[in-house]
Amino acid sequence: MNAKPKITVIANARIVLADQVIEQGWLALADGRIAEIGEGRAPAGAEDAGGDLIMPGLIELHTDHLEAHYVPRPKVFWNPVAAVISYDSQLATSGITTVFDSLRVWREDGAEEVDGRAGVLAAAITTAREASLLRADHFLHLRCEIPMPSVVEEAKELIDRPDVKLMSLMDHTPGQRQFRDEVKLRDYYRGKGGGKTDAELDKLFAKRFEYQKQYAAHNMREIVALAHQYRIPLASHDDTTEENVADAVRDRVSVAEFPTTLEAARGLHQAGIDILMGAPNVVRGGSHSGNIAAVDLAREGLLDILSSDYIPSSLLMGALQLPEHVPAISLPAAVRTVTKAPAEAVGLTDRGEIATGKRADLIRVHVAGNVPVVRSVWREGNRVA
Repeated sequence: MNAKPKITVIANARIVLADQVIEQGWLALADGRIAEIGEGRAPAGAEDAGGDLIMPGLIELHTDHLEAHYVPRPKVFWNPVAAVISYDSQLATSGITTVFDSLRVWREDGAEEVDGRAGVLAAAITTAREASLLRADHFLHLRCEIPMPSVVEEAKELIDRPDVKLMSLMDHTPGQRQFRDEVKLRDYYRGKGGGKTDAELDKLFAKRFEYQKQYAAHNMREIVALAHQYRIPLASHDDTTEENVADAVRDRVSVAEFPTTLEAARGLHQAGIDILMGAPNVVRGGSHSGNIAAVDLAREGLLDILSSDYIPSSLLMGALQLPEHVPAISLPAAVRTVTKAPAEAVGLTDRGEIATGKRADLIRVHVAGNVPVVRSVWREGNRVA
């Protein structure tokens, strides 16, 4: 005789659907899926959510925060599996139930200590996953620095992993894209670890100019072809000019990460490419690099997806602040930027919204003043935080 499936019922909640909020609602979860959605009085034995928000679990497409756990101090490399577990716990308690771990796929001597460690971190994620140590669902996002000599070779070493679900095309050569203002890039490196002298930066930048001239065009063709061969969605990065937009269209990218100008964002939007901006940009009120503010793009209807980038807790905070900055954006629309929109951008059709039959990836959120607190997290109906 088959055992009855375990059913979890959550009641007395403000349930954020894709297009509306049920102010007094309840949910039933069974077999890892959302079985029923109701309004008003819930069935007996329900868990009381205390009037808190119940939202889909957040979906993060671009976070390189794992690197801060792996190299917590200059020249200090933590146990990679322990680093993954610590990072995963922080994601889950920030409400993130699906994450695309952004790994640097390149080596550059004398720049960042985590360069060339993508394979180590990918293996650590696999180890933690197979040991059932992870709370969130992890996929890989390969960040490909196009001018770097080894980027194609290193991408090929990881490309046939089943968890690689996104690749991004990046070029941080000084004087363009994110760092059009070279001073901003110098300030960035001076603040890293022990900092770099101007003489060291002159040498580093000269090498990057040479790399771009020698390798960028060929590597771009190879990486784009590799992504299309393996049917992996592509993201452009820091698009700034009409030429950057044209390249993104040519390469058939699905997502444009962090466009730096209004003109580029308009061109990308017209081409049907989803625009991703940083949630820290929303929370702080602007870009740390001096580029276009995410809120300004939101006011123009040019913001599709938010990413926590380097602060996991910013994803929920940024989404809930969007309606305050842009009254035309409703709460469900704001929540879609961190749930349904990123899921659809990378082809995850089983999650990203509260609807019957979808994965029961859910978070319970209490808002204290203007600070959201994640009280409970469910992944496929199981409480993980």
